[in-house]
Amino acid sequence: MKIAKIISVLGMLAMTAVLIYGFTVGDFFGEGSKLFAMPWGIVSLVDLYTGFTLFSAWIIYREKSLPVAILWTIAMMTLGFFAGSLYAFLALQSSGGDWRKFWMGKRA
Repeated sequence: MKIAKIISVLGMLAMTAVLIYGFTVGDFFGEGSKLFAMPWGIVSLVDLYTGFTLFSAWIIYREKSLPVAILWTIAMMTLGFFAGSLYAFLALQSSGGDWRKFWMGKRA
């Protein structure tokens, strides 16, 4: 479980760095329109949001509160795996070392 926590923290740090870089150096709308104009840009976005959706489904499954699950899902769709890494870290912390509780949350 310690390795999973380290990986989730590293994910948050990496995402923090690239989000800051993207928003300070990049042109969100200008580059986004170019991305949508390229077939592999579209493939990459569909792939990315498929992953976001599957991760969000896990969040919804394991959360006790639907409003909380919806807020996490919105965070996933806007902040990407920064939110996913944070969620995984918090789930690891609250599971008390129990993998079943980590994966199943309220259903464990």
